[in-house]
Amino acid sequence: MRSISALVLLSAALAATGCASLRDTPPAPVEQALRQAGVPASSLAVVAFPMDAPEGGWRMNADRPMAPASTMKTITAVVALDRLGPNSRGQTQLLAAGEIRDGRLEGPLVLKGGGDADLDWGALWMMLREVRERHGVRELAGGIVVDRGLFQPARPEIGAPRFDEQAEFPYNVIPDALHLNGSLLQFDLASDERGVTARPFPQFGALAVDTSGMRLNDKPCKDWDDGWMPSRFEVLPGGAARVALAGEFPRGCQAVQALNVLDRQWETAQALRQLWGSLGGTLGGEVREGSAPQGARVLAQHRDRPLAELLRPIMKASDNALARLLFLRLGASAAQPGEDTQQAAARVVREWFASQRLDATGLVLENGAGLSRVERATASQLAGLLLASAKGPHGPELLATLPVAGVDGTLARRFKGSAAEGRARMKTGTLRDVVALAGFVPDASGKTWIVVAVVNDEQAMKARPAIDALVDWVASH
Repeated sequence: MRSISALVLLSAALAATGCASLRDTPPAPVEQALRQAGVPASSLAVVAFPMDAPEGGWRMNADRPMAPASTMKTITAVVALDRLGPNSRGQTQLLAAGEIRDGRLEGPLVLKGGGDADLDWGALWMMLREVRERHGVRELAGGIVVDRGLFQPARPEIGAPRFDEQAEFPYNVIPDALHLNGSLLQFDLASDERGVTARPFPQFGALAVDTSGMRLNDKPCKDWDDGWMPSRFEVLPGGAARVALAGEFPRGCQAVQALNVLDRQWETAQALRQLWGSLGGTLGGEVREGSAPQGARVLAQHRDRPLAELLRPIMKASDNALARLLFLRLGASAAQPGEDTQQAAARVVREWFASQRLDATGLVLENGAGLSRVERATASQLAGLLLASAKGPHGPELLATLPVAGVDGTLARRFKGSAAEGRARMKTGTLRDVVALAGFVPDASGKTWIVVAVVNDEQAMKARPAIDALVDWVASH
């Protein structure tokens, strides 16, 4: 009798939400949008259900592994909130590996990276100033050691294949444990009839910028990056360096762009030398990569935002570099000695799925940001993750980080004038052959639905209206 009563109650609950049976065909507006896009329904995976009746709703290709694009960030965010905690913070330390006598540090000063997402030039300068003024250090007799060893490999960008032709732009940065200024340097670009000029800011060391290989075109200034090509960086005799920019730039235009075009150790060394010198300090040795010696003591420390705050740019602006950094922090928290940090992070995610009794079959993790051609997740996995998060202790933190339809983040211009505007909170995902949405959508009665929709198709971009039609259908019914 109890099982019969449960079925009656379940049927009543599903009927109350308008989902008395499980659907496996798209609502009419979605079908129409797919036909107009020329995208077959087989390219679409969907899971949509009311949170109070997860057995109902709509499922289509729900267990097919799909390239999720940036909806993969929801996995990284949810697992990090649970495993690291919303108050977790990355840190950077300056350590003394030796005694300080009469303003002279006998051993090296160690700059140790700890996955700090907010270590910019100003933060580094303030740390060095603390060493100079609070601890009275004037001379660094043993040079400076840069320790990136929290993650393995310590320099993951070396030898890594380019994801696309704009590998030097911020979204393509491969972070390491130091992540100084996001491994970026700002360039002021300008052109006239004579050619292109590029001025770095700030100017560290003797860096020559060669733009002689750049050609002028007649494209609109807003499309200045369309013709960008990979640059060449080389260290010159004496420690100076040269970067040769390449590609095209519109004539009569200006642009300010942060770029990842320098070797990060060369850039770090130049910044340390200049900032330490500006504080009246002297450097008696080299700036080199290495590990902090045993017994080194902390002289200064910088910490980034708490994780719950750091997730806002990761989710709302879909910041790939920060998502990758967080994924590596997740791996570092559980890595065995010598274990690859990305592989350790993938292991942590799978362990979390197992703890939530979620099937991880077909789940493929690479960098945790979705900027990948190999990462895979099913719509069922993303939906199950979101449901577990909403029921868990950190659901409010995740919800606060998601873009709001028609209001902010990557959804600021979407769903304007629709029933979802100002109400749906969803993570977007976009790659060359992928469009996706995953998040929470209140319906017309105020019940919250979990909606996950992913299209993998050569014409995926044309299918975005179909996904939007699904969200609007849920919000208005």
